[in-house]
Amino acid sequence: MTNTVNKIVLVTGGSRGLGKDMALQLAKKGFDVILTYQTKSEAAQEVVNEINTSGKKAFALQLDVADASSFNQFGNTLATTLKNEFHTDKLSALVNNAGVGVHASFAETTMEQFDSMVNIHLKGAFFLTQKLLPLLQDGASIVNISSGLTRFSFNGYAAYAIMKAAIESLSRYQALELGARKIRVNTVAPGAIETDFGGGAVRDNQDLNNMIASNTALGRVGLPDDIGSVVAFLCSDDSKWVNAQRLEVSGGFNI
Repeated sequence: MTNTVNKIVLVTGGSRGLGKDMALQLAKKGFDVILTYQTKSEAAQEVVNEINTSGKKAFALQLDVADASSFNQFGNTLATTLKNEFHTDKLSALVNNAGVGVHASFAETTMEQFDSMVNIHLKGAFFLTQKLLPLLQDGASIVNISSGLTRFSFNGYAAYAIMKAAIESLSRYQALELGARKIRVNTVAPGAIETDFGGGAVRDNQDLNNMIASNTALGRVGLPDDIGSVVAFLCSDDSKWVNAQRLEVSGGFNI
């Protein structure tokens, strides 16, 4: 594997779970990493320290992806960070990962829950990427994180899953419209993963874990390090001719 010097990636929600593994795997792939966190500054700094120890450079910035009104200021802060900390003015890749789930039946989903999913998963990724376009170099890679729940359905995830379905459509439109700048846009759709996402249900509920494993061709549920290397591949030049694709990383669930 060859590493390209001074390629910078921004990973939103990089302090824990899948985002943490994405940040670590991207560093292994040769990227310097800027990661965002909402409230967990100490956890974010631990990831930064781990990457710095590995020989690549990392930096953490606070960002609430649900607050689109903050994106102007975040863009200014990011530009300053790129200049002062990384001695460049452009990102090589962007990973729109930050998010939380909501578990409620369709009949009982509140407008507040629905609006929260819109703001975090759809409006956040749409307008943050729009705001950061001037900071993305021509030929950059964007990876939008979706969910296997756009292909298969479980009770209680309607509001979350339909936002992710919209993200998959967004990726295709971005790929079409940003192609003139040679910017690639792809979607990664993780299956069920053992993290603290959704209250840690997949990790901590043994019956749910067993059910998912028994319906997965590879016979287990996913782990965080099953996802990061795929994101790193899509951010790298190894995937230079992969564009507008949805890549599900679920071990073959419900096939």
